Amino acid sequence: MAEYISPEGLEKLKRELGDLKTTKRREIAERLETAKALGDLSENAEYQEAKEAQSLNEAQISEREEILRNIVVIRKPTNLSTVQVGATVDVESDHGKEAFTIVGSEEADPAKGMISNESPLGRSFLGKKVGDVAEVKTPAGLVNYKIQKIS
Repeated sequence: MAEYISPEGLEKLKRELGDLKTTKRREIAERLETAKALGDLSENAEYQEAKEAQSLNEAQISEREEILRNIVVIRKPTNLSTVQVGATVDVESDHGKEAFTIVGSEEADPAKGMISNESPLGRSFLGKKVGDVAEVKTPAGLVNYKIQKIS
């Protein structure tokens, strides 16, 4: 499945991957060497912790590489007649006026108004036009969001 990410998010992901492959690997290798110097590896807690850290780091590297293989970079939509990934949507509901930017799950941060295209709210906005109403089922009940502006 494709992951959507902004150009900024892509750069951040690449920096994280580079750090995991260089700095973090080097730090763990140094910890392993130090622990090996202490002797008996079967009862060496420092060695076991460093091996666990190495395993976790390699898993994080694999995860980020998999994301990069399946990534779709979000560009600001040029056609703003409907809500698409990358668009900012101004809406009005019983809760007042709000603005949401539709992003991929890797960058979602609801507190900052950045909602995933896979979330119930994000899915309900996709394809809507100005004036349309998106109905979203929430734990508190059904909320209607009227699309005011797409940018």
